[in-house]
Amino acid sequence: MSGEKLRAGKTGIGYVVEQKMEQNYDREEKAGTPAAVIQWLNAICEGEHDPIPQDQAEQPNWKTFNLHIKDGVMLCKLINKLLKAAGKSPIQFQKKVMSPFVAMTNIENFNKGCIDYGLAKEFTFQSGDLWEVSKAGFFNVLNCLHSLGFVANAKGAEPKYTGEISKIVDRE
Repeated sequence: MSGEKLRAGKTGIGYVVEQKMEQNYDREEKAGTPAAVIQWLNAICEGEHDPIPQDQAEQPNWKTFNLHIKDGVMLCKLINKLLKAAGKSPIQFQKKVMSPFVAMTNIENFNKGCIDYGLAKEFTFQSGDLWEVSKAGFFNVLNCLHSLGFVANAKGAEPKYTGEISKIVDRE
C-alpha cells in the first residue's frame, strides 16, 4: 500500500487549477528559478544543514527538492539566519521531526518568520503545499522562497539571491 495514492484525483475546476499550477512550476523551472533557490538555500545554510542535492548539468528534480525541505527544518534555519542578520528575534522550531504535526508547526513558524522579516503574507504558503508532495502545491513553496530571496537582497543579506523576476502574461 505504500506508494499508492490515497486520494481520488481532482476533477473539474480543481483539475484545471492543478494543471495550471504545474505549468507555472514548469515555466519557472525553464527560467532556472528552482536552481537559483536551491543554490541560495544551500549557501545561506552552509555548514548548518545538509545541502539540497543538485546536478549542475540539469535542473533539479522538484520532488527531491520538496522532500529535502519537507520537515521545515532547513526553512527554519534559513529564516533564522535572515532574521538574525536583520537584528530580529529567531523563530522556534524542532530539529528532530518525528511526526507530520511537528513538521507542519515548523513550516507555520517559518511562514511567521518570513512575515516578521518583511515578506508579504500573500507570498507565504500553506503547510500542505509542502507536506503533500505535489508539483502544483510546490509551486507555492517555490514562489515563497523566490520572493523571500528578493526581500533578502533588498535588505543586503549575503550571499545574494541570484534568481530573476520573470514577467508572464496569462492569455487564458
